[in-house]
Amino acid sequence: MPLVNTSRPPGEWQTYDIVFMAPKFKADGTLETPAYITAFHNGVLIQNHAELIGPNVYIGEPHYFKHPEKMPLLLQDYGDKVRFRNVWIREL
Repeated sequence: MPLVNTSRPPGEWQTYDIVFMAPKFKADGTLETPAYITAFHNGVLIQNHAELIGPNVYIGEPHYFKHPEKMPLLLQDYGDKVRFRNVWIREL
């Protein structure tokens, strides 16, 4: 259970600041370093250097596969009424 509810009331904009460290792969395509995220929701730290076990998949377990270093950003809404604004991407 979370220590605090950081969500704003329905209808108000939520903010997320996410630091994403991409996975690294060896020359043979095997995983060298997994991906990690640090995430803030409305200014409150909610994930700190959390290891990801692979990309989201519709069916089955997430798993890594070699891919280019840079890929497009994909934002999911799962069919809910969601709007995104002011999306910024900065390389570290």
